[in-house]
Amino acid sequence: METDDISTLLRDVAAEVITPRFRSLDSGDVAEKNPGDLVTVADREAEELVTAVLRRAHPDAVVLGEEATATDRALLGRYAAAEHAFTVDPVDGTKNFVHGSPDHAVMVAELVTGEVVRSWIWQPQHDAMYVAERGAGAFREHGGRRDRLVTQPPAGPPAGWDVRTSRRSSVGRPVGEVGALSLSWVACGVDYPRLVEGACDALLYKSTKPWDHAPGQLLLTEAGGVLRHLDGRGYDPRGTHDHWLVAAADAATYDVLVTGWDLR
Repeated sequence: METDDISTLLRDVAAEVITPRFRSLDSGDVAEKNPGDLVTVADREAEELVTAVLRRAHPDAVVLGEEATATDRALLGRYAAAEHAFTVDPVDGTKNFVHGSPDHAVMVAELVTGEVVRSWIWQPQHDAMYVAERGAGAFREHGGRRDRLVTQPPAGPPAGWDVRTSRRSSVGRPVGEVGALSLSWVACGVDYPRLVEGACDALLYKSTKPWDHAPGQLLLTEAGGVLRHLDGRGYDPRGTHDHWLVAAADAATYDVLVTGWDLR
């Protein structure tokens, strides 16, 4: 499928099964996969629709959907070994969606031999599409415009940097010279675009699930940022272990955060 075809697919699926349920969910539309880990009928239906189209267009590819993986853990192994694969997060920020927040997204990433080569983040309530292609840049499509995205290093000393985390237990804790961490938008499909656009200077994550981070990884790195673990390793979207992950506007910002790390 062409890049624009997948952009259209995400828009259409959101319009069909996600947006009509925004702030209109019934009690039976929401369940828990694990304590505190919500899933809605919109998540399941959106993933099924996106996955079906990707499989028809790319029958040899492995499609790793968040909800499918919850019921078939063996899918992770097939995905990790695949020459060609896609990740699908049908409603990133499900809690936000359930609680009526517009900060949710539909995300897809395409991988070839383990490298993310294209990614899409559609924010239906913000009418914003974020697209990245390896070697071709990162872009925001909004209001009929298509703008190239380029990260900017933080202004001023680290004490004034805006560093955020989705891990609520770490909010308020300092990282070296950097001030207290604040809460992110608690949806990778919103966090990464906000970082790239300059709404914050860095993000810290503990969970590293591929459907959460593969789309944002390419958007961030194509815009000039970095996504690395504490030991300097780049993020591997085929990895299955949770290790602290640092998303930063540039390498210098990453170095300052790692030097001052005190959350381990």
